[in-house]
Amino acid sequence: MQKPALKHVLLLISVIVLILMSACGSSGNGGSESGGNSGAGNTATQKPEDNSTDGKEDKGSDEKKPSYGGEVVMVVPQDPDYLDPHMSAASGTLEMMFNVFEGLLKSNEKGELQPAVASSYDISEDGLTYTFKLREGVKFHNGNDVTAEDVQYSIERLMGKDTGQPLKTAFDNVESVTIIDAHTVELKLKQNDVSFLSFMTNAILPAGYDKHNEAPIGTGPFKFVEYSPNQRVVIAKNEDYYVEGVPYLDKVEFRIMPDGESSLLALKAGDVDIYPRIGDERIAELGDEFRYVDGMQNMVQLMTMNIARKPFDDVKVRQAINYAVDVDSIIELIANGKGTKLGSNMSPVMDKYFQEDLENTYNVNIEKAKELLKEAGYEDGFTTTISVPSNYKFHVDTAQVIADQLSQVGIKAEIEMVEWAVWLERIYKGRDYDMTIIGLTGKLDPHEVLVRYVSDYKANFYNYVNPAYDKLINDAKVELDDSKRVELYKEAQKILTQDAVAVYIMDPNFTIAMDKALDGYKLYPLYVQDMSSIHYLK
Repeated sequence: MQKPALKHVLLLISVIVLILMSACGSSGNGGSESGGNSGAGNTATQKPEDNSTDGKEDKGSDEKKPSYGGEVVMVVPQDPDYLDPHMSAASGTLEMMFNVFEGLLKSNEKGELQPAVASSYDISEDGLTYTFKLREGVKFHNGNDVTAEDVQYSIERLMGKDTGQPLKTAFDNVESVTIIDAHTVELKLKQNDVSFLSFMTNAILPAGYDKHNEAPIGTGPFKFVEYSPNQRVVIAKNEDYYVEGVPYLDKVEFRIMPDGESSLLALKAGDVDIYPRIGDERIAELGDEFRYVDGMQNMVQLMTMNIARKPFDDVKVRQAINYAVDVDSIIELIANGKGTKLGSNMSPVMDKYFQEDLENTYNVNIEKAKELLKEAGYEDGFTTTISVPSNYKFHVDTAQVIADQLSQVGIKAEIEMVEWAVWLERIYKGRDYDMTIIGLTGKLDPHEVLVRYVSDYKANFYNYVNPAYDKLINDAKVELDDSKRVELYKEAQKILTQDAVAVYIMDPNFTIAMDKALDGYKLYPLYVQDMSSIHYLK
């Protein structure tokens, strides 16, 4: 398997440049430069990112020019869980609503944090005080100017000031939010958090508004128009967007179509204009009638086991399952060879934080697997269930291959296909399952990727508990020495592999097909669809 050479320059935390790359990655395949020490005492000021860059690989571009106007239909496989961005956990929701909401900062397609609602920020020498200057001229979709009061309201809402329960865990570390003047807001932290800037992508919402989940209002290039459950989410051009020249399109419809075959037929018929995360095996079928963009994504496809449930509470059983699963075959059969083999919960896209050489820890060894099962008291195997979201054919197909492979060591795995809403509620939130296959999406900082396994993390749906692992992650969160922080995260990945918390499968390639009349698609190392740069050619 050829390793990708692509590197992403990532998260600028003042001097330190962090690399990139989720909530559970309630998604499926449908997921870097080192710097100095902490960002304390530095400032960052940037203009909005130019929106003219296309995808990593574009097959079929021509000499035509971008034009303004028009409507586009993009197929997506799932309903949003919440329209309220502070409540949402599903990456599929972010995929669409990335166009509606913005935070003080916003990621570009390289994974770099860019000022958005804020024009600049400053971090104090001790790393505890963050001062944001607000960009002038930013308006909410209702026409109101964004004020310091709106920023204070949004951050305090994320902190759970009125309820005592933070809506996002990272905001439990915020001590106070103070308005300095009409265009300046100061945040004080309880303790240093080197990852904190990455959370400033959370949406700024209008104060005094109480319909965030029915008729959401943001500041992004598109404004919310309509949500019809199980049918569509519609957004329209924000004529008052502060970035000049974007968006191009007048309207975008995200059409909710869980069935891949129906989506493909809709694309062929012209009912759908863009089909993201299309299976590579279908490209040959479509031929050269469409434009294609593909590249790596920062995703971890894995089969996790419920460690709170027997027999998965025994590490020997989990290791046996890892030895029985042939990841190389899965990549060839399911991803058509277009995936990067993984050995822990991090993609090579993370570059300097990625621990190499873990991917071959559990190369197929049927005899070793049987030996471990015998030692654990399961010499004759056992019966279990692999629950997979039915709207992700990629995961369903993976489950079928794994079930066949596990049968070689006496494990009889039945496949249970569940609707997406059921997966979120029963498995992700309720932790009621034996095994499940899912894709965990990329984040803006390594802490956000690996904190998912900390014992008291609310979305630790694997039920993994390891005090040594917890200490590594908590130490890394406040470590100002970048080289030490890197080593802590690498050691954490080794522990996940040794403890066989899951079968880590691959970072699957991302491929989209779209009408040849369209161009301007951007690949992000996040699970988002940036519609602001997409345009018709003429």
